[in-house]
Amino acid sequence: MQLRYNYRVYPDARHRTRLAQAFGCARVVWNDCLRDRREAHAAGLSYVTSAELSKVRITQAKRTEQRAWLAEVSAVVLQQSLRDLDAAFRNFFDSVRGERKGRKVAIPRFKSKKDARQSIRLNTNAFSIQEGGTLYVAKVGHLKVKWSRAMPAPPSSLTIVKDSAGRYFASFVVDVSPDLLPELGTEVGIDLGLTVFAVLSDGTKISSPRFLRRAERKLRRLQRDLSRKTKGSNNRAKVRIKVARQHARVTDRRRDWHHKASTRIIRDNQTVYVEDLAVHAIGRTRLSKSVYDAGWGTFVRMLEYKAAKHGRYLAKIGRFEPTSQTCSTCGHRDGPKPLHVREWTCAACGTVHDRDENAAINTLAAGRADRTNASRSAGKTRARVPGTA
Repeated sequence: MQLRYNYRVYPDARHRTRLAQAFGCARVVWNDCLRDRREAHAAGLSYVTSAELSKVRITQAKRTEQRAWLAEVSAVVLQQSLRDLDAAFRNFFDSVRGERKGRKVAIPRFKSKKDARQSIRLNTNAFSIQEGGTLYVAKVGHLKVKWSRAMPAPPSSLTIVKDSAGRYFASFVVDVSPDLLPELGTEVGIDLGLTVFAVLSDGTKISSPRFLRRAERKLRRLQRDLSRKTKGSNNRAKVRIKVARQHARVTDRRRDWHHKASTRIIRDNQTVYVEDLAVHAIGRTRLSKSVYDAGWGTFVRMLEYKAAKHGRYLAKIGRFEPTSQTCSTCGHRDGPKPLHVREWTCAACGTVHDRDENAAINTLAAGRADRTNASRSAGKTRARVPGTA
């Protein structure tokens, strides 16, 4: 499987200038190629191939007066920008045809130098890790990297990223072998929430750290300072960086906490079941700030890749499963309840339930049932089921 390993990079002034030039050249190639394809579509012409675009918008463009500066950056950066555009179009077409799961993918858009995130991508021909620990990038130079951990194998590609806070990162794609953990006999269902981040079917409760809520006071002060600065001024740019850095701290703390919580759950359980939550839809309600502060989607994605890496089984139950409405003791469906109802008594058997713990137990039961049904179907069709021998 492939994993990303991210490291902080500390370029000096000369390197920052060259990286800014590379970001700009990659952006221009993307925009030029995207414009050609959109104009061809509007004129009713056939789809412009990558070979044609590479010839016109990279090779020939370097010889023109208007685009001669494209030759000042590595050709790999320009070619990879075109490949990224091809991948974006493939994802869009697959989404339109219904061949891609998840949310619909929009058509590629034009990039701007004002975008919060700037990046370039390179293959192994354009970068190398030197013996002294520096990272050599073609036509940029030797970059100082904070190697926070060792990579398990040589990387196959590199992405240099500049985020909205002005920080630089090197993101390596590495092929790793599964790191299988000893098999366990434990299974767990997880109910994700806002008051309590997660409740496990064994009764364990994981409190919600609410990193954004805790940082709101400082963010409000910084936002007030930003609103008082003149647009386009240097002082406004300085305060904008301060706001972005504060948001970056919140994001980093949340990500670190997600990693620790997801690792603990995967390490302690052989099988994990979670709900297939519509985070994007819930994020459009009045609960949006709390939902995105919790970071359910990121947490579940971490569970997924860590389960695959360590030989665990993770499955999602249907998002319309009535886990909060059904009694986990007798199976009686008691109907929907407002969010402020945290405890309820089953009208059939009289059991008093904690809302979240009851939902976690029902998530475990529903996940077991779905897996059993899938295994029986596989037995008839001789198909393989994930997590089974």
